[in-house]
Amino acid sequence: MVHTERRYLPIRLFRFFGIADGISLIVLLGIAVPLKYLADLPVAVTYAGSIHGAIFIGYVVSIVIVQLTVGWKLYWNVLAIGAAFVPFANFVLDRAVKKREAQFQTRAFPILWLVYAIIFFSFMDLFAQLPIISTFATSLGASTFIAGIAVGMYSLSNTGGNLLAGLLTDRFGPYRLLVIGLTGTAAMLFLYSAVESPEALLVVRFLHGFIGGFIVPAAFTFVANQSKENAAGSENALTGAFVGAAAIIGPAFSGILAAQTSAPFVLRIVGLFGVLLVIGAFLLLRGQLFKRSTERPEALTRNPALLISFVGAFLMMFSQGALAYLLPLRVEELGFSSRVSGTLLSVFGLTAVLVFISPIRRLFDRWSPLVNFQIGILIIALSQLSLGINNSIVTFYIIFCVYGIGFAFTFPSINVFLFKGTTKQNRGKAYGYFYAFFSLGVVLGSSGLAFIHPDVSVLFMVTCFVLLAGAITSFLYGKKGFSPK
Repeated sequence: MVHTERRYLPIRLFRFFGIADGISLIVLLGIAVPLKYLADLPVAVTYAGSIHGAIFIGYVVSIVIVQLTVGWKLYWNVLAIGAAFVPFANFVLDRAVKKREAQFQTRAFPILWLVYAIIFFSFMDLFAQLPIISTFATSLGASTFIAGIAVGMYSLSNTGGNLLAGLLTDRFGPYRLLVIGLTGTAAMLFLYSAVESPEALLVVRFLHGFIGGFIVPAAFTFVANQSKENAAGSENALTGAFVGAAAIIGPAFSGILAAQTSAPFVLRIVGLFGVLLVIGAFLLLRGQLFKRSTERPEALTRNPALLISFVGAFLMMFSQGALAYLLPLRVEELGFSSRVSGTLLSVFGLTAVLVFISPIRRLFDRWSPLVNFQIGILIIALSQLSLGINNSIVTFYIIFCVYGIGFAFTFPSINVFLFKGTTKQNRGKAYGYFYAFFSLGVVLGSSGLAFIHPDVSVLFMVTCFVLLAGAITSFLYGKKGFSPK
C-alpha cells in the first residue's frame, strides 16, 4: 500500500510551484519593473524575468501532472493558468486547494513521468527555437537566405538522428539512446554561446539536430510499448499533452526572454533543464525500465496503418513548418510585432493541451483513428486557409484555438496507426521513420514553401491544398486496406 503522504505528492508539487510562481510574479512586477523604469536598471527585469519564466515552466508541468494523476475538474486547470497572470491570485488558489487536498489523493509518482518530462524537454527544445534562431543568425551577419538554412538545418539533420535512433533502439533498448541524446542536446544548447559566425551556427545547428534526434524515437517507443490495445488513443493523448505544453511554453518563453537577454541565454536555460533530466535518467531509469532487448529486431512490413502514420506525421509537421515560416510574415503584414506570433502559437498549444487532458480524449479510443485523423487534418487545413484570407488579429486568435483542436485530434490518431502497424520488436525503427517524416515535414513546410511563391496568403492556400490532398489520399487508402477498429 502506498504511504499516505506520497498520495499527495502531485498536488503538493503543484502547490509548491504555485507559491513560487506567485512570489516570482510579485518580485517581477513589484520590484524589478519599477527598478527598470525608475532607477534605470533593466537588468533587474532580465534576471527576475528569467527566474519567473523558469518557475512558470515547472508550474505548467505540475498542472499537467495533477490533471493526469488526480483527474480534477477542468475548471481547476483554467483557474490555475489564470492565477499565474494575476498578482496574489496564486495564494488565494493555494488556500482553496489546501482545503480540498484530501479529495486529491493519488498514487505515488510513477517513473514513467520522467519519460514524459523527457518528451516535454525534447519538444521544448524544438519550439523554443522557433522565434529566435533566424534573428540570431542575422545578428551574426547571416543573409536572410542563410538564416532560413539555419532554421531548416536542425530538422534536416534531425531526420538522420531519428533514423539511426530507431534502428539502435530496437537493438540496444531506449535507455542508452535517451542518455546519449539528452547529454548531447544539453551540450549543444550550451555551445550556442560560443557561436560567433554564421558558419559556426550552421555547424552547431547540424550537430544539435542530429543528436537531438536520438531522444524522441526512444522515449515514444517506451511509452507505446506500455500502452493497452483498447486505450492507445487516450494514452497517446496524454503524451500529446506534454508536447502541447511545450508548444505553449516554448515560443512565448523564448521570444519574451530573448527580447530581454539573448538567444544563447535562452538556449542555456533550456540546456540546464536537459542536464537535470540526464541526472534523473541516470539515477531512475538505469537498469529498471530500459533493458537491452534479447529478441531480434523485426523488419517493418508495408501495411496501411504504418504508412498512414508516416503520411500523417509529415502532414502535421508540414503545417507546423509552414506556420513557423509564414506566421511571422503574416503578422508583420498586419502591422504587429513578432511577439504576437509566439503568443498565437502558444494559444494553439494551450487549446490542444486542454483537449488532451479533458474527458474529450476518450473519443480517441471510441472512434476509429481514421475518423479522428480526417477530422484533425481537415480542421488544420481550413485553419491554414483562414489565416491567409483574414486580416483581423482577433480572428487569428480564434483560428488558433480551432487549430489546436485539429492538432489534438491528429496527434493521437497517427500514433495509434503506428501502434497498430508495428510490434515491440520493430516499434523503435518505426518511430525513427515516423519522426524522420516529422522533420521532413518541417523542412519542406518552412524552407520548401519559400521557393513556390512570394505572396504569403497564396502560400497559406498552398499549405491547405497539400493537407487536403494528403488527407484524401490517406482516407482512400485507409478505407481500402485498414480495419477501422
